[in-house]
Amino acid sequence: MPEGDSVYRLARRLDASLRGRRVVRSDVRVPQLATLDLAGRTVDEHVTHGKHLLTRFSGGLTLHSHLRMDGEWTVTGVGRRLPARLGHEVRLVLTTDAGTTAYGLRLHDLRAVPTRREADLVGHLGPDPLRDDWDPDEAVRRLAADPARPLVAALLDQRLVAGLGNLWANELAFLTGTSPWTPVGEVDVPALVDRAATWLRRSATVAGAYQVTTPQVLPGRARRGEEHWVSGRAHRPCLRCGTTVRVVDERPGDPERRRTWWCATCQPGPVPRDRTPVPVRGRPRA
Repeated sequence: MPEGDSVYRLARRLDASLRGRRVVRSDVRVPQLATLDLAGRTVDEHVTHGKHLLTRFSGGLTLHSHLRMDGEWTVTGVGRRLPARLGHEVRLVLTTDAGTTAYGLRLHDLRAVPTRREADLVGHLGPDPLRDDWDPDEAVRRLAADPARPLVAALLDQRLVAGLGNLWANELAFLTGTSPWTPVGEVDVPALVDRAATWLRRSATVAGAYQVTTPQVLPGRARRGEEHWVSGRAHRPCLRCGTTVRVVDERPGDPERRRTWWCATCQPGPVPRDRTPVPVRGRPRA
């Protein structure tokens, strides 16, 4: 699933192509917005809150979308069209006065609201490190409110801090040096929040740093398969100590039990006792 930095970078790309452009044709292909016509409106900007994308138009209208696991946006140039084989996946079409066309494929939760009422859609979310209104103290307060909750589960709760997905939650647990199941009350929460904000901003805004968590500690080692400390590295040696990275699979239907990777040596603490480790498939790579 795209994380907050993914959606933030998408918003910047869409701004580069669409911001300030007038829509000359729109086609919204979801039943609840079948009568919505955006033609004549100007794209003011794209903003994000966590994993949510808000496209603001002139006249005080906002279109909300969520990518979930499979959504995407693409923009074609003048005279170019989306391949016909993708037509059934299109949920939104915006053609601008510059001749470019934006397609939203497999978008989820498409809703239109007055811009002044965006909070109706995203007001439940916690502070987002990528927003101008980022409030680290509020993030600390929310995370610390349930000290018994496992660290990774708390980081994944978008009501506490918005924008951290499974990759970042697992990597932050490693960078913090604690088991993913350590109660959040046993962690230095202000330091955790500062680290989370620093890394998410770096990933979102620094060229070549997108979702790379290793190079500041291992300079020059951001090669394929070495971009992360533990995420996606099941059954491979830990890049710090050489211990085999462990993984347990998610429990379907339980948002508290996502796929989790960790190094038992670098991340001491509780381990799950009611979940089955993912079996080794093939020979581990060095």
